[in-house]
Amino acid sequence: MISNQPAHPARRAVVLSAALLALQLGLGTVSQAQAQEPVGAEPRAVSGPAVPATATVTEGQVKEVAPGGVITYPSVTSCLTVTVRLRDGGLVGAHASLFQVPGELRSDEILSSLKGLVGSRSVTAVEVRGAVGAWHPSYFVKAIESYGEGERVPVPTGQDLDGIAQAVSLGLGLSRSVVTVEDVPDGDQIVS
Repeated sequence: MISNQPAHPARRAVVLSAALLALQLGLGTVSQAQAQEPVGAEPRAVSGPAVPATATVTEGQVKEVAPGGVITYPSVTSCLTVTVRLRDGGLVGAHASLFQVPGELRSDEILSSLKGLVGSRSVTAVEVRGAVGAWHPSYFVKAIESYGEGERVPVPTGQDLDGIAQAVSLGLGLSRSVVTVEDVPDGDQIVS
């Protein structure tokens, strides 16, 4: 219930103190109703940051868009994109690069990051697209940069659609049946 009467000065101080504490802890803003909850009240679920409707996912990144949203993967050349379609209509996407972009994820970190963002939510499909012929399935397990001097880096011998699908399904902990792999020409990919 919202009252139009001015709050008692002591109550305003409590509300202000709760709001300032929340900001210092990085919890965002606190409504007056939340700040006035009695001590010992049952905890309430607090929603996280809003998921955007659109996202641009560049090499080495993993991002999510809300149901009905759009992911743009710019300039996909020797890369693979991995888009997870959630049952609620949302998308979680990753842009895996053959070589690590400074400050971004390596190819052997992409699937675990993607899996972490998806969490326990229900998945309807996983779509892998890009330069399939440039990828050896093992690049999702051990990035090219992680091979030491004298170690032999596996080289793809063609388009291993099934091998890539297997690597992605294992890395995400999902059934192979939900994963599709498609070789697509270089350029921007837009997924909605």
